[in-house]
Amino acid sequence: MGAHARNSPSALHRTLNCPPSLVLGEQFQDEESQYAAEGSAGHALAEHLIKKHLKQRTKRPVSDYYSDDLMEAVEDYVAFVIEKIEEAKRECNSPLFSVEQRVDISEYSPDCFGTADMVIVTDKVAHVIDLKLGRGVEVSAEENPQLMAYGLGVLEMVEMLYDIETVRLTIFQPRINNFSTWDITPEALKTWGEEILKPRSAMALAGAGEFQAGSWCRFCKARNQCRARAEEFLRLAKMEFRQPALLSDDEVAEIIKISDELAKWASDVYAYAQDQAIIHGKQWKGYKLVEGRSNRKYSSDDKVAEAAKAAGYTDIYKQTLIGVTEMERLMGKKEFARILGKLVYKPAGKITLVPDTDKREAINTSTAAADFQEE
Repeated sequence: MGAHARNSPSALHRTLNCPPSLVLGEQFQDEESQYAAEGSAGHALAEHLIKKHLKQRTKRPVSDYYSDDLMEAVEDYVAFVIEKIEEAKRECNSPLFSVEQRVDISEYSPDCFGTADMVIVTDKVAHVIDLKLGRGVEVSAEENPQLMAYGLGVLEMVEMLYDIETVRLTIFQPRINNFSTWDITPEALKTWGEEILKPRSAMALAGAGEFQAGSWCRFCKARNQCRARAEEFLRLAKMEFRQPALLSDDEVAEIIKISDELAKWASDVYAYAQDQAIIHGKQWKGYKLVEGRSNRKYSSDDKVAEAAKAAGYTDIYKQTLIGVTEMERLMGKKEFARILGKLVYKPAGKITLVPDTDKREAINTSTAAADFQEE
């Protein structure tokens, strides 16, 4: 196996929905963002801490990305994993624990392999846990192609030793307080592998099938220049620019559904065009590069303070209380709860329209209009 799978499990949400995007994206270079680099650093630290708990040989990693925020997120994840490890020890005489486990799914898709962050296997349950350190998109474990692929790989590894009845898939997203877990039987998982993963992966590897724009475009390397994505969003944009009174309820609902993606697409295209102009000297018809607007800044805070005081001005500093999150990091969660728990509250959020799939409870529509007007 090479260092990277051609049909990576982490990309299956996209390649299963838009098979030809795999080959299309291969003409673009891989570029690791700082978010991906931070995520790698966080996973390395989590691996070290879990192995340390399991009394396995390990060396603490070093990284410039180890901020207090990242450390706290990793520690939350490690605490969760350790809890599951101890549960497994109580339930099973010989559980299997594997950190950053390489799994091979080539039985269903050639050149498809990846790394499961944590695998815990007991007599009846194979549990795959995936750490997500991103803040932007909430990820669900239910019917998650990446975790389902990992589950297939884990089954192939352990079925000869354990009589697995349940494959448990868990997403742990500490930075946005998202925890999602989903159970599936080995039989149902293998059926998905045969009927969905295998044929669609074959199409993807061959560059066959139809291009299909959707939420899965977010991390596609071809997203900024993809014609299918552009055509879909331009079609919807034409609808959006019509007077709402001329749209049917179904059309309005469709626009609401896609509006966030439409905004992200436009932003992606602009970012691509700007990068091409700044870095590669690309000339875009009707556009030019200029300096953006900026705000005035002091050249030296110390010298400004000295000069202001010398002129007789003393009320030149502001003192404010640090925010709730920063205070909690300063004190630690337990001390924060003990000292300030009664003095912290969470106000009601601004009323907003979201899809039915959102986990938050719907509010009473009879009071929504009044609440909205009061804001």
